[in-house]
Amino acid sequence: MSIAFLITTLIVVATPGTGVVYTLSAGLARGRRASVLAATACTLGIVPHMIAAITGLAALLHASAVAFEILKYLGVAYLLYMAWSTLKDREAIVVEGDPEPTSALRTITSGVLINVLNPKLTLFFFAFLPQFVPAGEPGSLPRMLLLSGVFMLATFVVFSVYGVLAAGVRHHVLSRPRVLAWLRRIFAGSFAALGAKLAFTTQ
Repeated sequence: MSIAFLITTLIVVATPGTGVVYTLSAGLARGRRASVLAATACTLGIVPHMIAAITGLAALLHASAVAFEILKYLGVAYLLYMAWSTLKDREAIVVEGDPEPTSALRTITSGVLINVLNPKLTLFFFAFLPQFVPAGEPGSLPRMLLLSGVFMLATFVVFSVYGVLAAGVRHHVLSRPRVLAWLRRIFAGSFAALGAKLAFTTQ
């Protein structure tokens, strides 16, 4: 396990993106448990990209402009939906107590979809991980799985820290209606901005 891989992984994971925004939103909305669920969901959303990279599906996605565009715009549409629902649901950040089971399921489903519908993550696995796996050497597949597992673990830990910190200031935020209103706008704007950024990305 090289230091370069670990440092690069931490930089990529810690850089604010859709998963971080979603985890922060869950922590503020429903507390610590929901933030950990969101972090778990975003981590699970990495699995399809990892499988795509290992099986070579990422190469197909990279080669096919149509496949890339379809997946990209599905991701854009979902991010815009998240922006709209966050702005519309004025009760989203004022839920008291533990979340209901349906809320937990919704948290997990949304978190998984956010990362699954991100073609850049597949291409990241396709371009990033192979740099640390010697081509043609025995044990390359187990090494790829190990590095992917480390990346997923780092994602879960960093996202959980973000979410728990957000949950820690939740009660201070809930008592300030103006702050709640601005948080809704900030999260909605963040999802919309990330969707716009994804829309203009290329292979």
